[in-house]
Amino acid sequence: MGYTSELWDYASINVTQNNLQELKEIWAQWDDEAKQLLYCNYGDLPYLLDIKVDEHLFRALAQFWNPAYSCFTFGEVDMVPTVEEYTALFRCPKIQVDKVYSRAANVMTFTKKLTKITEISEQCVTARIKQKGENRCIPWRSLRDHILAHPDTKKKVDVFALSIYGLVIFPKALGHIDEVVTGLFDQLERRVTPVPVILAETSRSLSACRRTGEGRFIGCAQLLLAWFHSHF
Repeated sequence: MGYTSELWDYASINVTQNNLQELKEIWAQWDDEAKQLLYCNYGDLPYLLDIKVDEHLFRALAQFWNPAYSCFTFGEVDMVPTVEEYTALFRCPKIQVDKVYSRAANVMTFTKKLTKITEISEQCVTARIKQKGENRCIPWRSLRDHILAHPDTKKKVDVFALSIYGLVIFPKALGHIDEVVTGLFDQLERRVTPVPVILAETSRSLSACRRTGEGRFIGCAQLLLAWFHSHF
């Protein structure tokens, strides 16, 4: 017997996105060397900046999310993004699909992770960290200023990629990069795939919004819409 969705009413989903104009402008100003360095290390992340999030389409799509089975139900057809599909959309040749991210038992503090990634001193990082709800974050403007001022191209690229992860892929606190993002980002140098975590957050956020009938989607709307357009 198939699942029927009459128990789930219309969900009023907030799809508010970060303003990505400054990221786009920084990317446009870079030379080919910097861009190739980002492509080699992180894949084609900047293409996500050009995907316009159609909020009406996204809200309509979200109404078909079936929280009981964690999939989209279109009539008698069930569909869900797969690891393979998202890996292809992610456009990162360095990703190893068999190396999945997991939180280490002994992890560095948020401050130490940011210091390692950005090369900003611990004292400066500590001064810039903000509390947003239950989580700690660093404002995008702090990373923006660092990208613009840092003399080392590799470090600029690393911080730019971290910013895309925090503002586009896991946009938990608008205008900020969440502490959890730095934990995942810190492991990318070991070629782990972030795709299962991205899919899990997409499913979790959609289900939470559908069950409560409202809420803000905090997964990567750009990747989900890219997946949708690849099928329809």
